[in-house]
Amino acid sequence: MKITLTIRGELEQYLKQKGLSMTEFGHIIGLNVGTVSSIVTGNRILSVNQLDRITAGMELPPDYFYERYIEECIEEEPLNWRRISPFLYGCVEHDRLDCLQRVVFLLLDNPIYPSLLFEMAEHIYRDGHKEAAAFLYENVAESEKHQHSERLAVCQYRLFTIRIGDDQEKNYDAAVQFEPYVERLDEIDQLEALKDLANTYRSLRKWDKLELFAKAMGDKAKIQYKLEQQRHHVNKDNSKKPNFPLFAYWAFSHLLRAEACQGRKDYEQALQHTYAYADLSWVNATDETALKWKRQYEDWAVVNTFLTKLLSGDKSVLPNYVNYISSRKDEVLPALDIILEAANRYHFDVDIILKQFEGEIVSFLEQKKVEGLYTQRFTTERYTHFSRELAIYLLRKGRFSDGFAFLFSCLERSAEANNKIQAIRCMRLFTHFKEHASAHTKAVYGNLIKVVNEDEE
Repeated sequence: MKITLTIRGELEQYLKQKGLSMTEFGHIIGLNVGTVSSIVTGNRILSVNQLDRITAGMELPPDYFYERYIEECIEEEPLNWRRISPFLYGCVEHDRLDCLQRVVFLLLDNPIYPSLLFEMAEHIYRDGHKEAAAFLYENVAESEKHQHSERLAVCQYRLFTIRIGDDQEKNYDAAVQFEPYVERLDEIDQLEALKDLANTYRSLRKWDKLELFAKAMGDKAKIQYKLEQQRHHVNKDNSKKPNFPLFAYWAFSHLLRAEACQGRKDYEQALQHTYAYADLSWVNATDETALKWKRQYEDWAVVNTFLTKLLSGDKSVLPNYVNYISSRKDEVLPALDIILEAANRYHFDVDIILKQFEGEIVSFLEQKKVEGLYTQRFTTERYTHFSRELAIYLLRKGRFSDGFAFLFSCLERSAEANNKIQAIRCMRLFTHFKEHASAHTKAVYGNLIKVVNEDEE
C-alpha cells in the first residue's frame, strides 16, 4: 500500500532531491526563508496563496495538493472563511467540483456560511461557472427551504436560468419548479423572471401559461412605471434599475399575449394586443434607449399585424408582408414560418416567395446556433416548426424528395430537443405520405427512428 506524504513532507522531499535550501526555494517562489521554514516544520497553517506558490515552484499541476489541503488545513483546523474562500474559488477555477463539494458540505452545518456561499455563487455565476454555481445555489436553497427568503427565491431563479437548454421536457420541468418563487423576488427582478418564464412557455407553445405570465409581467411593469413617474416628479430616484425601460416590459407583455392568442387562433384578440403596443405615444421618456425601444415596438406592431391577418386567412396582406420583411434580416425566417403555416392551412401557393428567400432558408437550416432577437431555445423550436411546415408544403406539392428531407431534419432536431409532440407529428406525417417514399427514403426513415428510439431508451 502506497503511503501518501503530507504537503510538507512532499515539499521537504522535493528540496532534498533538488538540493535546494529553504532560502533558495524561497527566492524561487517569492517567500522569505522564515515563512518557508515554518511551513516545512509545521508551525504555520498554509494559506492558499502559499500553497499555489509552492505548487508552482515544484512545477506541479495547480490543483495537485487540493485533496491533501482539505485534509490538513481545513478538516483538521477551525473553519475560517478568509482561508477557505480562496480555496473554493481555486476549486472553481480549476474545475475541481469534487473538492468544492467536499468543503461546502463541511460549511453548511454552520448558519453563518450559507449567506457567504450565496455571495460566492453570485460571483461565479456572473463569471460563467454555471455548474459550480448550480451546486452552491442548490445547497444554499436546501439550507433555507423553510425561510421563505428572497435569497431562496434568487437561488431558485438562478437554477431555473442554468437548467434551461434545448431539452423541451427539462425546460418545462425547470419552469414549473421555479414558478412558486417568482413573487418572493424583489419587484424589478420579478419583471425579468416573468419575462424568462413567459419566453420559456413561448418556446414550448404552452399558450395558457404564456398568457398567464405575460399578463403578470405587464401588470407589474405598469405599476412600476407609475411609481417611477412619481419618483421623477419629486426628483428622487435611487431605486434599482431594470434591464429594459419599464414600458418595454409592458409592451412585450402585449406582444407575447398576442402570440398566445394566435396560437389559440383568436386573431381578433391578437390584433387588439398588437394595437396596444403599437401606440406608445404616452411614454414621455426621450432618451436614446427609450426612443430605440419605441421604434422597435412600432416596427414589430406593423409586421405582427401583417402576420396575424395572414394567419386569419387574409391573403391580401401577403405582398406587403413580403416587401416589409425583405429589408429586415432578423424577421425573414419567422415570417416565412408564418407564411408557410398560412399557406398550408388555406392552400396558398407561395413557391415564388420560397424562391425569393432560398438563400436565407438554406442558411437558416444549416446553422447550429443563432444569436440576436430570439433565444437559442426559441430558435430551436422555430427550426422544428419551420422545417415541418416546409415539409408539409413540399409533400402536398408532390416534391417528395425535398419534402422528406425537411421532414427528417425536423424529426432529428425534435429528438435532439426531446420535443416528443413535434417528433410524433413528424412520424404521423411520414405515415400519411409513406406510399410516395422510395425504398431508400424508407430505409433512411427506419434508421432515423431507430436512433430516436435508442435516445429515448
